[in-house]
Amino acid sequence: MGRYVGLRALQAIVVLWASFTVAFVILFILPSDPVSIAVQGNSATPVDQQAVEDLQARYGLDQSLLSQYWTSLSHAVRGDFGTSISTGQPVTTAIGDALPNTLALAVSAVVLAVLFGGLIAFATTYTKAQWLRTALQALPPLGVAVPTFWVGLMLLQFFSFDLKIFPAFGDKGFSSLVLPAITLALPTGAVIAQVLASSMGTTWRQPFVETAQAKGASRIRVVLHHVVRLASIPALTIAGVLFGNLLASAVVVETVFSRAGVGRLMQTSVMAQDIPVVLGIVVFSTVAFVVINLVVDLLYPLIDPRIVESFRKKPAAPDKATPAVDDAEVAHV
Repeated sequence: MGRYVGLRALQAIVVLWASFTVAFVILFILPSDPVSIAVQGNSATPVDQQAVEDLQARYGLDQSLLSQYWTSLSHAVRGDFGTSISTGQPVTTAIGDALPNTLALAVSAVVLAVLFGGLIAFATTYTKAQWLRTALQALPPLGVAVPTFWVGLMLLQFFSFDLKIFPAFGDKGFSSLVLPAITLALPTGAVIAQVLASSMGTTWRQPFVETAQAKGASRIRVVLHHVVRLASIPALTIAGVLFGNLLASAVVVETVFSRAGVGRLMQTSVMAQDIPVVLGIVVFSTVAFVVINLVVDLLYPLIDPRIVESFRKKPAAPDKATPAVDDAEVAHV
C-alpha cells in the first residue's frame, strides 16, 4: 500500500511541474506584451514606453526566459504567485475571492450530475420496457454533443426571459445558482450515465449475480450491495477527466451567466495576458486535479481490495476499467 501511495504522489509532482512549465512557456511565446496591455487599457493614446519599462522591471519581465521561469517556479513552490499585472491585487487574494462562487457552482453541478447520471444508468440497465431503454440510451450522447453555451442560452431564454422564474445574471442567492448548475451538470451527468450504464450491464451479467440470486438474495440487494459498488470503479476512474471538463465548462458558464468565479477570472486574465494570475489558476487547478485523482486512487482498494493485490504482483498500473469479479463477492451475499 505504501508503494501504491508513493507512486501516485510522485506522479502528482510530475503533473504539477509539467502543467506549470507548459503554461509558462505558452504565455511567454505569445506575441503581445501583458505590460503594454495593462498600461494602455482601453485608451487609444500611445503607450508610455517609460511606464512599460518600469512595470517590466517591477514584475521581472525584463529578465531572460530561464531567469523568469526559475523565479516564478521557486516562488510558486512557496505558494507565492506575486501580484496581478492588470489590477495590482495579490494573485492568491484574487483567486480566493473568486473561489467560493466556483466551489458552490461545482459542488451543485456534481451533485446534480451524479443524480442525473445514476438515475439514467439505473433505469437504462434494469427497465424491462424496450422503448424506454432505447429512449434513455439516446439521452447521454445528446447531453455530451450539445454545446454547453447553447444549453445555458436556452435555459436563460426559457426560464429567465420567458417565464421569469430565475434571474438571468449575477451570483447572489440560491436562485442565481440553479440555471448555471444545471448547465454545468448536463454534460457531466451524460458522461457518468454512459460509463455507469455500460459498467452496470457488464457487471450484471457476471456469474456471481446468478449465484447470489440463487442463494435467495433479492434483486435490489444484489444491485445495491454488489453491482453498484463494482460498477462505480470505471466511473471513479474518469473523475479526474470529468473535473477537467468541469473546469473548462465553468469558464463558459460563468461568462454566460455573468458569475464572478475562477472560470471568469481565468478568461479575463488570459485576455489581458496577466501571467501571474493565469499561472496561479493553472497551479490551483492542477493541485485540485491531482488531489481528486489521488483520493480516487486511494478509494479503489476500499471498493475492491484485489486492485492492490494485482498492483503488488505487476509493476504496471492495474486495469481498473473492467473490475474483476470472483467468489469473494458471493461470500458477501
